[in-house]
Amino acid sequence: MGESNQIQVNVLGDIYEYPQGTTLQKIGADFQYRYPHMIIMARVNGKLRELNYVIPPDADVEFITIGEKVGEQSYRRTATLILTKAVSDVIGKDAGLIVQFSMHKGYYCEICGHMPIEEEVLEKIEKRMKELIRQNLPIKKQIVTSDEAQKIFRSNGMEAKVRLLKYRRSSWVNMYQLEDISDYYYGYMAPSTGYIKWFELIPFHEGFVIQMPAAEAPEILQRFEPSEKIFHALKESTIWGEKIGVCNAGQLNEYICKGDITELMLVSEALQEKNISEIAEDIYNKGKRIVLIAGPSSSGKTTFSHRLSVQLRARGLKPHPIAVDNYFLDREKTPRDEKGNYNFECLEAINIQQFNDDMNGLLAGEQVELPIFNFISGKSEYGKNNYMQIGPEDVLVIEGIHCLNDALTPSIPKEDKYKVYISALTQLNLDEHNRIATTDARLLRRIVRDAAHRGTKASETIAMWYSVRRGEEVNIFPYQESADRLFNSALIYELSVLKQFAEPLLFNIRPEQKEYEEAKRLLRLLDYFVGVTSENVPKNSILREFIGGSYFNV
Repeated sequence: MGESNQIQVNVLGDIYEYPQGTTLQKIGADFQYRYPHMIIMARVNGKLRELNYVIPPDADVEFITIGEKVGEQSYRRTATLILTKAVSDVIGKDAGLIVQFSMHKGYYCEICGHMPIEEEVLEKIEKRMKELIRQNLPIKKQIVTSDEAQKIFRSNGMEAKVRLLKYRRSSWVNMYQLEDISDYYYGYMAPSTGYIKWFELIPFHEGFVIQMPAAEAPEILQRFEPSEKIFHALKESTIWGEKIGVCNAGQLNEYICKGDITELMLVSEALQEKNISEIAEDIYNKGKRIVLIAGPSSSGKTTFSHRLSVQLRARGLKPHPIAVDNYFLDREKTPRDEKGNYNFECLEAINIQQFNDDMNGLLAGEQVELPIFNFISGKSEYGKNNYMQIGPEDVLVIEGIHCLNDALTPSIPKEDKYKVYISALTQLNLDEHNRIATTDARLLRRIVRDAAHRGTKASETIAMWYSVRRGEEVNIFPYQESADRLFNSALIYELSVLKQFAEPLLFNIRPEQKEYEEAKRLLRLLDYFVGVTSENVPKNSILREFIGGSYFNV
């Protein structure tokens, strides 16, 4: 045993002694050489802690680097605080920095009164950020009452933060201070500015992107390759939110508390129906015969396909749904991944030749027997009387993860194809500087749907989410710009509805489970929203695909 003024700490399986009052930052510096990337946070006895945290006796410490998702998030929050400070120093304390949405490994931002952003102003902001980082200034954390925090934000013109805290149950707020700037962030921060070693400010449209590393390659700034179609979809949704006065969680909560949520639901649904109608009209006018639909998990592809089919019927066309999944190769021919497991998500798992032969046969007016894949036996089956023959007014509506990739349809004439990319691009933010990740909204959708329709526990859905995301990065996102149209399936009110379904599922995850940390983070996110009943969600809504009660067979 050590002396009375010493404590014992377990790091990487070995016991070390440190003086009482030692912080994680000091211990992390001693062990940095044993980690592949920069340490930015830690888990102490299984709980997330910032590096300023003073170690208790007999603590188990697991350091977190920027090569992990939770470390990446801390890095990005800290960079955003430094950006806020730099904007204030360069333009003035009244400068309204708004972090709008994610854009190719970075955040798209705008500054009120400076749209478009002047190049020389952006250069000064970046220079000031580098000065703040070089000085390695401390980021101080203080706990204040919610009332006190609201007064601070109101005096600084941050009305979205005032609204956000108004509807938050907790009476206390973690404030972070960088010199004269005090701000509130959804999650933990680095202890000082010197931790932000890699970033770049890039002019983009009326604002700019702060480009930061991703956890997969945390010391590398990837080349900025923006998706113009994604940007315009998000910008369009943001402008629409501004027009109806709902740009952030606080404004949505106000709508709910005033009793206006049903109207907002109907307006949101009407906007989506308008967009679906426009896509159907475009397909009709261009005489397209085959519609290919793809998008990431929990985007609402099935409901979208049904609603698009209704709109096509309204124009005198006859849509025929075809599932690419029925063209899986027989199980024994399916490629395996690096772990030796069957890789059902790769393009090579599809019988591409047969799929193209059948589609071209249908487009030529031939009668074609379509396969049905038996997921139990792992084989394609024929002889099920599954014949199809289409006429000149018929349209094939095909949904699958590879539908935007021309390698799936190499022999189908380009003039016959119409590609639609669908994704739930969350337009709502928590406040001026805290955005809601699109992937969080999709994950909550999937947790609710998997529990209701597949009997899957929330912990199981969270556990497989990383591999789902990895598959999307390879098979879907690289092809999104090739789509003829992009459809945003996010509904501005949906998190308030999903809250009622998701919270009980997330609360069931126990502290000893490795998914507990992510569950707590999602619960904190949902805590910012006032819940609302689902009874007024229309029966044809995309949200019904996840919460149940849809008109369609989803």
